[in-house]
Amino acid sequence: MLSHERVWAAIDALATRKGLSPSGLARRAGLDPTTFNPSKRIAGDGRPRWPSTESLAKVLEATGAPLAEFVALAAPLETDSAPPATSPMTVPFAGLDRVACEGYFDPTGNPIGRNWDEIPFPDLRGEILYALEVSGNALLPVYRDGDILVVAPDVPVRRGDRVIVKVKSGEVIIRLLHRRTARTVELHSLAPSGTVHQCELDSIEWIARIVWASQ
Repeated sequence: MLSHERVWAAIDALATRKGLSPSGLARRAGLDPTTFNPSKRIAGDGRPRWPSTESLAKVLEATGAPLAEFVALAAPLETDSAPPATSPMTVPFAGLDRVACEGYFDPTGNPIGRNWDEIPFPDLRGEILYALEVSGNALLPVYRDGDILVVAPDVPVRRGDRVIVKVKSGEVIIRLLHRRTARTVELHSLAPSGTVHQCELDSIEWIARIVWASQ
């Protein structure tokens, strides 16, 4: 189990390896400079405040550190008392080419059913997460065959986000969200062609945000 103290220690260690302060790391990751300040690690009522999965994803991208390195840095120290044996933290996992079939998602885009496998991934705040494996080269140059995409269906999507989209015809696609209005959504292809797809909102079942990729 990752502890609050060790998760923050891992973020500090990544900052140090890059010659950055916590605020410098936050700026490099495109976050508010105070995001990782020690004063932000405890809430006003005394409860521990955890970094979000989105913040962690941006830290890994900004530092170029693989997820395995972060997990190793966050692991309990040998001097820590031995924690009770627990199962590793995992998230549902499936191939992107499989999830267009029925039985993988509920109507809001949350993973359901028994068709999912599992892979280890740190769940920092109890967020709903799942992972998809890219198959083939259709998403080049952004995503390659074998890349793992971690999706957070409950995280709000914003302009410029890479998203997974389930259309009511059943297709599941990966796009860049460019614009969303009350009636339409404009999606850009990740391929070099940059093809623009403008869809009526009532043709889309759900849109979920990709928060991390194993690149």
